[in-house]
Amino acid sequence: MSACNHIADIRVPRSGQVVHKDDCTQCFDSPDLPYGLDVCLTCFNAGCPSPDRNHSYQHYALSQHAVVVNLKRTPKVREESPAKMVKLAIQAESEETKYDIATQARCLECAVDLAGDGQVGAAVAGVLAAMSFSKQSEVKAWEEELLPCEHTLTIGQETARVVDGQQTCADCSFAENLWLCLQCGNLGCGRQQFGGVGGNGHGLAHFDATGHPVSVKLGSITAEGTADVYCYLCNEERVDPDVGAHLAHWGIQLAGRQKTEKSLTELQIEQNMKWDFSMTTDSGEELLPLFGPGFTGLKNLGNSCYLASALQCLFALPAFRERYYETGEAPLTLEPATDFETQMRKVADGLLSGRYSHPVGTGEGQAGIAPSMFKALVGKDHPEFSTMRQQDAFEFMMHLTKLIGRASKASRTPDPTRAFGFETEQRLQCLGCRRVRYKTEAQDSLSVPVPVQRVGKTADGKDLFAEVSLRDCLDAFTAPDDVAYTCGCGSKAGATQQTKFKTFPDVLVVNTRRFELVNWVPTKLDVPIAVSDEPFALDAYYSAGIQPDEEAMPEDAPDAAPAFAANETAMEMLQAMGFPAVRCEKALYHTGNADPDAAMNWLFAHMDDADIDEPLVPAPPAAAADDAQVQMIVEMGFTPAQGAKALRECAGDVERAVEWLFSHPDDAGDDAPAADADAAGRAGPAQFQLKSIVCHKGASVHAGHYVAFVRKALAEATGPGASGADEAWTLFNDEKVVSGGEAGEMKRFAYVYFFERV
Repeated sequence: MSACNHIADIRVPRSGQVVHKDDCTQCFDSPDLPYGLDVCLTCFNAGCPSPDRNHSYQHYALSQHAVVVNLKRTPKVREESPAKMVKLAIQAESEETKYDIATQARCLECAVDLAGDGQVGAAVAGVLAAMSFSKQSEVKAWEEELLPCEHTLTIGQETARVVDGQQTCADCSFAENLWLCLQCGNLGCGRQQFGGVGGNGHGLAHFDATGHPVSVKLGSITAEGTADVYCYLCNEERVDPDVGAHLAHWGIQLAGRQKTEKSLTELQIEQNMKWDFSMTTDSGEELLPLFGPGFTGLKNLGNSCYLASALQCLFALPAFRERYYETGEAPLTLEPATDFETQMRKVADGLLSGRYSHPVGTGEGQAGIAPSMFKALVGKDHPEFSTMRQQDAFEFMMHLTKLIGRASKASRTPDPTRAFGFETEQRLQCLGCRRVRYKTEAQDSLSVPVPVQRVGKTADGKDLFAEVSLRDCLDAFTAPDDVAYTCGCGSKAGATQQTKFKTFPDVLVVNTRRFELVNWVPTKLDVPIAVSDEPFALDAYYSAGIQPDEEAMPEDAPDAAPAFAANETAMEMLQAMGFPAVRCEKALYHTGNADPDAAMNWLFAHMDDADIDEPLVPAPPAAAADDAQVQMIVEMGFTPAQGAKALRECAGDVERAVEWLFSHPDDAGDDAPAADADAAGRAGPAQFQLKSIVCHKGASVHAGHYVAFVRKALAEATGPGASGADEAWTLFNDEKVVSGGEAGEMKRFAYVYFFERV
C-alpha cells in the first residue's frame, strides 16, 4: 500500500447521521451493479464509479474529499420467506443479514487502495453498520404518523361507571367496530371502513349531538396500552398519552387485555396490499412486460403509488423530458441529495434512460427504481407528503408543480409546468342593471364536477350510476351560476357568474370530482365518464371577452362590492376535509386563493376567531401600492411590476401578495412588457387528445391504489410486450410495466386526465 495523507480527513459516522449507501445521489446506480457504489468517508455522499458518469469522481473534484469505500453486494439466499407485515412498524434489518458485502477503501487522488484497519477500518465498519438514508427516512415517517392533539390532552371525563360489560352499540344492535366516548362513556358503532368492516356511524352521531370529540375503538385495546384513538374535531386518528387512566375511569383495565379487532392502520395496510390492477386481458391472457427507455417502473416505498403514478404521467410529457433529461446537466453541488434540480434530473434519468429497465430474477418483471431521496426532499416539512400514508395523487401533482415553478423562478431556468398554464375568464352580470364585468384568472389545471345520476344498485348493494361524457363535465363547469352580489348600481338582486377558457394550454390537466361527503369522509363515486382516444375540440368553451352589445361595470365605482371568486379546486378539497364553505372561502382569500395546504394551515390557526363563521367581507381595493411594500417583495426575487400588481390584488397585504405571486408564477404584472404566448396558454381553436391517466381503486383517497396508463410509442421498447406499434397504452403499476391492461375500461373511471394539444 502506498502512503496517503488523506486518511486524516475521514470520519466515522455518528449515531443518526445521514449515510447514503443505497444508491448514487445523482443517479440510481447501486452497490448491486458490477462496479459497485462509492461512499465518501468524509461526508458520506454516495457516488457511482461507472465509467460513463463517474459521479464519485465529480463529488471528489468539487469537495476534495478523496477517500471512499466501494461497496459491492450480492443478495443472500433466504431459506424462509419474510414475515407478513401486520402493523405499522419498521424493523431495521441489518445489511449483513440480507447481503454479502465486499468493501474496498481507496483514495481517489492518490489512486491507491487503503488497508481496512485503524481509522479506515473504523470508518468502513461505521458505514456498514449505519442505517441508510432511505431506511432512516422511512422509519422517521412511520414514527411521526400519530400525534396527540389538544382534545386528547384535555379530556374532561364525566361521572365514572363500568361500561366494560356492554356488548352492543347504544343505538343499534351492532356488536363490532364499537367506539367508546372517553368523555361520557357512550358506546357507539363506527363508520363502515375499508376491508368489509361494518357500522352505522352512531359514534359519529354521538359526537354531532354532544360535541364530545375523542373516542377509542374497544377491539383495538392491548395490554401494552395501545389503541385506536380518534378525534372527531380534528377528523384524524390521534394518540392519547393517558389512555390507560381514561379507560380505567370507565372500568376498563389494560392488564390482561387482548386485541380482538384489526386497528385502522392494519386495515389500511391490508387493503392497500390487496389492491392490484388486473395483469390479464379481458380474454384471460397475461399482460406482457415492457422494458427500455421510458418503460421503467418505480418501487413502492410504502403507500407511495400516488407519487409513482403522477411521475410517470409528468415525465411522459415532452416539456419534462426536454427540461430534465435532454437539456444540459444539473449544476454540481456539495449536497446533491437535497438539491431539487439534481433530484428532478435523477428521476428523469431513471425513468427515461432505460438503464434500469431490464428483467431481473427468474421472472419477466423488473426491479424498478426507488425514489427515496426525491420523496424525502419533495415531502420535507409537508404535513401529508412527509408521511407514509396514502395521499391524493392530484394534490401531490399540484404540490410538485408549485415546487418546480418556484425553483425555476429562483434559478431563472425554463419551467416545464408552463405547458399546463392557461387562463379562464369569469363573466359576472348584475341581474339589476345587466352590466357585466370580466375577470381573468391564471390556472394550471381544471377540476370539473361530474354529474351524478343513480340508476340502481349492484347485487352487493353498491350504487350504480349513469354514464356521462367529458363534455357533460365541461358543460357543468362552464354553466352559469346565480351568486349573491351587491352591484355599484345599488341592486342587491344578485348576479350570474360563468367561467370559460380565455386561452388554452399545451397540456390540459383535468381532475374529475367524483367524491361526496359521507359522515365527513370523502367517498368516491364510481360514475363512468366516456372519454375518446380521438382528438376533440374545446372551442365551444372559449370566452371571447366583452361583446359590443354589453356594457361594462365601472371599475372604480366606490360603492361596488369587490367580488371574490374562490378557487373551485381548492374549495372542493377543503370542503372534502369537513370545513364549512364560509371558512374555506375566508382561508383562500387570506392565503392567495390557490394553495389548499396554506388555506388549511390558516384555518387551524384561526379556528377560534370570533368571526370565523361570519360571511367574508373583502377589503376595498388598495389605491396604490406602497413603495416600501413593493421593495419588500422585490427583495424576495420578484419584479416591481409583479409586486405592485400582487399588492393591488391583495389589498396591500404583503403576506397575501407573496402567496398570490407564488400561485401566479407567470404573471409579469400590468406594467411589465407583454409575456410570450406560452406564459398563460395560447388562444384557440384548440384540439386535444388524451395522453395519459391516473387511476384509483378504492372507496377513499386515504386507501386503495393508484396506477398510471400512458400512450407511448413502442419503437424503443423491448421485452415480450413490445410490438413495434407507433403508439399504444402502457400500464405503470409501481415497478410493473406492461402493455395494454385495462386502459379502455379505466379511462371511464380515471381520476386525473392529461390531454395534449394537437
